Amino acid sequence: MIWAILAALGVPLWLCAAGIFMLLFNNRRLRKRYGDVPVRVRRPEKKRWTRGHAVWVSDVFAWRGSPAAWAEELLVVRAATARDADREERKSLRRLSKTPVIVTLTVADGEPVEVAAAREQGSALLGPFSPALHASSVGA
Repeated sequence: MIWAILAALGVPLWLCAAGIFMLLFNNRRLRKRYGDVPVRVRRPEKKRWTRGHAVWVSDVFAWRGSPAAWAEELLVVRAATARDADREERKSLRRLSKTPVIVTLTVADGEPVEVAAAREQGSALLGPFSPALHASSVGA
């Protein structure tokens, strides 16, 4: 349908195809970043989880929504606490993992944000607030 509208407006279809290709290529490139974590993010004012990919840069949690990257956010985090998902949360996160972990990020300038990931990604999801990271840095 959208193709017919664009063609009627005089936009060449090859240009539309090139735009779609670039969007898909950029999303794939972002998913292959070092430290990338597939996540679901629930903002305080929302009830639904938004899927995306995230990466930690120091104490900044950067995430980008998938598949079309309509949502991007940089969160300066002061603290992070992890917990297991309850039964209702596991239902809504079923495509993420059978046993997801939910991390509550205490944001510097706003309400806490909940982020979910597979249990295997738990320490990566905690980023600089991971207890394993602090234990290894203390012994060094």
